[in-house]
This record gives sequence, structure tokens and C-alpha cells, in this order.
Amino acid sequence: MQTSPIRIRRASPGAPEATRLLRAYGAELVGRGRPFSPVEPPVGRRPASWVEPHELEPPGGAFLLAEDRGVAVACGGVRTLATGLGEVKRMYVVPGARRRGIARTILGELEALARELGHARVRLDTNAVQPEAVALYHATGYVEIADYNGNPFATHWFEKALG
Repeated sequence: MQTSPIRIRRASPGAPEATRLLRAYGAELVGRGRPFSPVEPPVGRRPASWVEPHELEPPGGAFLLAEDRGVAVACGGVRTLATGLGEVKRMYVVPGARRRGIARTILGELEALARELGHARVRLDTNAVQPEAVALYHATGYVEIADYNGNPFATHWFEKALG
């Protein structure tokens, strides 16, 4: 079976195709037991670890879309936490495009962008309801660390030194 080549490009997290993916991401997490979407929380319920869309845009961040035949099927972003320290956020691949290495590709591109932003390390958090994400981060050289951001919905926190 031949799969089509995936094209990765920068985008705004507010672009229509990004918004569609981020809504799907939030809905999937709610479906897996999260009390509310991390991209559309109820009024007054934004945790301290909340990410504003502008943080995933230059000059301190970047957002990527992966397209298959011109249709956005995955996304991810990176933002600056501190000098030399970035954070990977909003990694998502639509169910029909999974198991093709797209998440690994986006993660690698986000790490390259983090280096361009001057970061020596990146962090991220995830939840046990996303075992495929936990497995990806372990497989790509991330090590588990203590809670660094107070995200009440995370169960795993990771860090990777960028070579």
C-alpha cells in the first residue's frame, strides 16, 4: 500500500484548518475522560498551564500543520518558557492518519524549530489517557521529570536536551 507524502508547513494556530484540528484534539481528550477541552475551556477554568495561541507564533514560538494531499491531518506547536527552554504543545494527529510516523515527524520539526529559537531543552506534558503519546515521547529520547507547570490534568512531564 502506497501512502502519500506528508507536507509539513508553518501556520497560525488561528488558521481555519488549525482551528479544526485543535477542536478535534480537544474533543478527543474530553472523550477520553478529560473534564474539558484544553483548547476551549469553560469560562474561568483556564489552568495556570494554559497556552494562548499567540505563544505558538513568532517571535517566541511556532505552529506546524502536516498535510496529506492538501488536507491538514496533524498539528503541533512550540513556545518559549524561559531563555533556552521551550515547550511542545498541541500535538495531534487525526485518527485516520495515525500509525504513519506523522507525529514523530512533527515532533522532530518542532525540536528543530526550538533549536532555531535558541532552546537547548524542550519540555512537554501529557496524560495517561494518551498512552500513544507517552510511548512516542519515551521512544524519541524524552525523559520523565517532575511536574514543572502545575497542569492539573497532566500525569506525565517530559524533557529532552536538544543536541
